[in-house]
Amino acid sequence: MSRARDIPTEDLARGVVAGDRTALGRALTLVESAALDDHEPAARLLAALPAKTALRIALTGAPGAGKSTLLEVLGMHVLERGQRVGVLAVDPSSRRSGGSILGDKTRMNVLARDPRAFVRPTPSSGELGGVAPGTREGVRVLEAAGFDLIVVETVGVGQSEVEAASLVDTLVWIAGPSGGDELQGIKRGLVESVDVVVVNKADGERVPAAHRAKAEIEAALRYVPSATTGWSVPVMLASALERTGIAEVYGAIMQHRAHLDATGQLAPRRRQQSIEAFRRALDRALVAALSARPELAVIEQAVASGVLSVHAAVERALALR
Repeated sequence: MSRARDIPTEDLARGVVAGDRTALGRALTLVESAALDDHEPAARLLAALPAKTALRIALTGAPGAGKSTLLEVLGMHVLERGQRVGVLAVDPSSRRSGGSILGDKTRMNVLARDPRAFVRPTPSSGELGGVAPGTREGVRVLEAAGFDLIVVETVGVGQSEVEAASLVDTLVWIAGPSGGDELQGIKRGLVESVDVVVVNKADGERVPAAHRAKAEIEAALRYVPSATTGWSVPVMLASALERTGIAEVYGAIMQHRAHLDATGQLAPRRRQQSIEAFRRALDRALVAALSARPELAVIEQAVASGVLSVHAAVERALALR
């Protein structure tokens, strides 16, 4: 099989726009690649793709909250409304292979099999923040392919997911019926970034606990400002198992997007996201470029032996430019 970088950019871009799933997979592999040889062809591909705008959301929350199950049910609900869904499911990476450990595609097999949807498991590659280095570029590729709703499902560590908010229009926090316990382990930054909260697993014997969690989360939200000016963060109950509350969750997401449009906040939010993405990419590129210099190993040894302080070593490394 040809490597994505070996396929002419124009051919790959045409395949993505035409909805060719093989081309789409190869394009995502290219833009997600950390290999230096892939950076230039990835940039050419992104430049060749048409600019389209989709609804971008991210689902985050602690492990066990049922993000993947809820996402699949939500995705099927959107498909039933005649729209197409693209999913970038970011999983923890194996430190040995760099590959995805959990494989969300296997947990969303009904959605993944539907021709109107595309589910892509993506290894986090050790990146903090719940997303992968190429997730933003992956969103661009899915937009160019014509998907109406693009969902980023984060790693789900529960504390460092704020990064996802810099990729999407609406950040959805999926909490379990033990919501109060989850709040103890979640940093203020995440609570300040969410736009919609869903207490999942509100079914059977867990209904009373889900109502308590909803009340606790609503109380906590009163003490933090909303990430969106003029928006009151809704806290909703849902059950992916019983498929209840799903239409209401989707309605809240759409209402948030409508609020962003009506108040003129969407365009500035996306512009700021682009600036933040540039700075993060620049950081990674500078580190990669410096790491390739043999002099860096000498500086590292000087730090290890105590000859240089960390600050002095940084100044010397920057001088290598």
